[in-house]
Amino acid sequence: MAEALRSIAGVCHVEFVRGAEADPAAAPDLLFEVPHGATLAQHFDQLRSELQGDYDDGLRDFFFVNTDVGSPELALAVAKGVVARAPQRTAVVVRCLLPRTFVDTNRAIERATVAAASKPGEMTPGLPPWVLDAADRDLLLDRYFAYRGVVTAAFATVCESGGRALCVHTYAPRSIDVAVDEDIAPALHRAYAPDRIETWPLRAEVDLITHDPDGVMLADDELAQRTEREFSAAGVQVVRNGTYSLHPSTLAFEFAQQYRHKTLCFEVRRDLLLDAFVPFVELQPTTAAVAGLAAPLIRALM
Repeated sequence: MAEALRSIAGVCHVEFVRGAEADPAAAPDLLFEVPHGATLAQHFDQLRSELQGDYDDGLRDFFFVNTDVGSPELALAVAKGVVARAPQRTAVVVRCLLPRTFVDTNRAIERATVAAASKPGEMTPGLPPWVLDAADRDLLLDRYFAYRGVVTAAFATVCESGGRALCVHTYAPRSIDVAVDEDIAPALHRAYAPDRIETWPLRAEVDLITHDPDGVMLADDELAQRTEREFSAAGVQVVRNGTYSLHPSTLAFEFAQQYRHKTLCFEVRRDLLLDAFVPFVELQPTTAAVAGLAAPLIRALM
């Protein structure tokens, strides 16, 4: 399976992080999956230029508030920190390059899946309702399955040899429930209006997503406990399943179920990685903030 762990243009970037004493031929024992790693304007603009359908300009605004800013940088910082302290180890970071605005690679999608909307409070769809062009649908599904093939191989390579896999996410500071439909851009602008934004619930600084909706523990509980302890010691608020659990519609759920007690999925509140969270524009995490939030995770993984 290791031969499948490679970058694919327009789909994913795969980076191996090897310690100074690691066997160059050894399989990684630590995986960081970043399924919403398309965080830059260029990621959206490039894919949009390849699509043929009619897409509202407001989708670019949706992209900026709905992508996991800081997650790729955080994953890489933790990987580098672990192998620096344990130079015999090897980690691999898989960063998706497909904007979830057009296809969500953390969803269990089949070839027969059709574009659909979601109501407020529901999980966002894998294939959103504006993907109506048949050629676009085929292109997006081809790239989705290419990504899925890489991460399936990554989880198998790492978890079946006794390693651990982390699904790295960041979420917007406030829990804003709007329908994902053709009105998404105007709805988000209304939700983020200065006189309304603070009416939405503030999310926890870190959320460990460890259970399925029935409360069954799927994650590596020992790793979750260490992570919780290290974040708390660093003065970072941490909860479990505060915003949502491991939902059956997600690939994170499928991998956690397949590799029970070998994975950990988590969210970091996006504003903690930024100078300021500003909606509807491209944002870049700060090096110091990323390092500060990486440190507790590095300690937990040692």
